[in-house]
Amino acid sequence: MEQRNARILGFEKPVYELQGRIDRLKKEGKTSAGEIAGLEKRLADIEGKVYRELSAWEQVQLARHPMRPTAVDYIRLMCEEFEELHGDRIFRDDPAVVGGIASMGGRRIMIVGHEKGRSTRERLSRNFGMANPEGFRKALRLMKTAEKFRMPILSIVDTPGAYPGVEAEERGQPRAIADNLQQAFDIDTPVVVVIIGEGGSGGALALAVGDSVLMLEHSIYSVISPEGCAAILWKSREKAPDAAEALRLTAGDCLRLKVIDRIIEESRGAAHRDPEGIAQRVRGEVLAELERIEALQADLLLERRRQRFSEMGAVEE
Repeated sequence: MEQRNARILGFEKPVYELQGRIDRLKKEGKTSAGEIAGLEKRLADIEGKVYRELSAWEQVQLARHPMRPTAVDYIRLMCEEFEELHGDRIFRDDPAVVGGIASMGGRRIMIVGHEKGRSTRERLSRNFGMANPEGFRKALRLMKTAEKFRMPILSIVDTPGAYPGVEAEERGQPRAIADNLQQAFDIDTPVVVVIIGEGGSGGALALAVGDSVLMLEHSIYSVISPEGCAAILWKSREKAPDAAEALRLTAGDCLRLKVIDRIIEESRGAAHRDPEGIAQRVRGEVLAELERIEALQADLLLERRRQRFSEMGAVEE
């Protein structure tokens, strides 16, 4: 618990204050089981209230929470086996993207995903989940491998965006993202996408073309970060909360706009408060989606995938 309390957001304080009180009473052993049960019920009520009544900016803060489970956490908690695969076969391996063959619920699947890292050193080594071109090429290579061996794909999205550095541009960042987008529509195997934290810009979309797109309750999905939007529209990053509202980036907004298919409710109010619980919930949702999608014929699968994305953003005058 101490590690998870490394950073408590302002609106989370009532939750952690009561949690701390319950933990102390349990440790002292002087409080009856009935009283503890009453306090735990009250805690559940507070969790529900705190995490269900959030502004868009508070949702952004939760999506970026430093203790929020990352792709590696989900892989460890959901899979019976995982063999990581490396490299794009052109330049190098990109630690900002993880991928490999996994066993989950008796199925062999290919997993690809952004990985932000946990400690400061790891976050730096993984570039905070911002992929270089070789990361996107690695992801596409693994997707093509999955197609070759008739394995379904689970794509885990969690990135502020593609890395915008000069070196990435020199190595063809726009082309790498465009290739992923174009070829993902023709990958002849079921693809389930889960947005677990940040879904930022083209860096997210490059791994988010699938037959079913799921989104955790407190994750975000947007063409630009609130800070970037505020800097452009208002010339001030302090307007980020206003930008967050305008961008319609929450899971609820994305569902209403038909950008995603379903929201996965986060256990105990927020994923970082119960990593094991949310991982099992995601696992169940993914397996259910795969079973549903695998019943479709291949030509219908690809047709539905293309149609689903082509209908986004359509307006009537």
